[in-house]
Amino acid sequence: MLQRMQVLSVTQLNKYVKFLFEGDDALRMVCVSGELSNFKRYPASGHWYFTLKDADASIPGVMFREANLRLPFQPQDGTRVLIRGRVSLYERDGKYQFYADDMQPDGLGALWLAYEQLKERLATEGLFAEDRKRPLPAIPRRVGVVTSGSGAAVQDICRILGRRFPAARVVLCPVQVQGAGAAEQIAAAIALLNQYAAADVLIVGRGGGSLEELWAFNEEITVRAVADSVIPVISAVGHESDTTLCDFAADLRASTPSAAAELAVPEQAELLARVKNVGDGFCLAIRRALEQRSKALAQLTARRVLQHPGALLQTARQRLDGLLMQLDHAQGRRMMEEKARLARVCARLDTLSPLAVLSRGYALAKRADATVSRAELLRPGDRLALHFADGSATVAVESINLKTGEA
Repeated sequence: MLQRMQVLSVTQLNKYVKFLFEGDDALRMVCVSGELSNFKRYPASGHWYFTLKDADASIPGVMFREANLRLPFQPQDGTRVLIRGRVSLYERDGKYQFYADDMQPDGLGALWLAYEQLKERLATEGLFAEDRKRPLPAIPRRVGVVTSGSGAAVQDICRILGRRFPAARVVLCPVQVQGAGAAEQIAAAIALLNQYAAADVLIVGRGGGSLEELWAFNEEITVRAVADSVIPVISAVGHESDTTLCDFAADLRASTPSAAAELAVPEQAELLARVKNVGDGFCLAIRRALEQRSKALAQLTARRVLQHPGALLQTARQRLDGLLMQLDHAQGRRMMEEKARLARVCARLDTLSPLAVLSRGYALAKRADATVSRAELLRPGDRLALHFADGSATVAVESINLKTGEA
């Protein structure tokens, strides 16, 4: 009997079985629920491989990169999912498996799971840290608004800004706030306003809605644009019960666009009142200072020196006269002392003067302008000049008599 049957190779058999699987319309598009296990990601290819199981059975599955890139959440072991796809045979191993085209959490919305996963990842990076948040400018000159150009949100924002602080200019950058491409438009608008420093503070938001309608403000590109903004950002998405990831990344969160406008600018009337109070305080301080200076000036002008400045001069003159008298007295006494000292010196000089000796009958003998003080220095015939107290005479030496008796 084996001889009469057609003999197939393993490859032929697997191809045939695969043909049967793929030819069955019921297996071309099927939705299966189960729990993921043995979940693996292959970074090189981007494909996911897993086992889908329930309490009694399991089936291997694969989700190729082009399909899993569309998912807004990251599956993991233990996640209960609904998978849509087809059933076929992997020829090489002879195993049938599930080829997934779409996947979503079973019992928990895919968007909510994606929201929680992205929130945890960005929080771990520090994008929501309080120390990254900056204070809003006290008096902004320009308020940038990133929202729909035709929605109620922009009308509320402009109305409140105009009422609270008309001096502030509104720089509107209209964008799509929901649907495909909305997140990219919002991020691009924030980057554009930062590039040109077009505003002092930004309001980024829209009115309320479902999680799906608000999803553009939960996408990573939008959240990172808000976190990277150099201009302080007020996130104003939805109503009080709605919290988006942009709310966590922004410098300040407002419950509604209207509340954001209230936070963005000061109340002009309150500001003017504060300016008036400050001005009044300055005027009061100046008035008190003037009063104190006036009192000090009055006290100065009441002093005797300013009331009768001549009296101070009279006292100074009297003191000067006394000093002059002391100076004259001291000068006279000094002159008398110097005169007495001069007289004593003159008397001593007179005693030592050769003229005084001559006046007593002595003479001074000179030979050729040299004084002759001893007789032994002379020779007979020498001519001498004799100087007396009242004149001089020229004489010739005839003989020399020394005390020893020798000539």
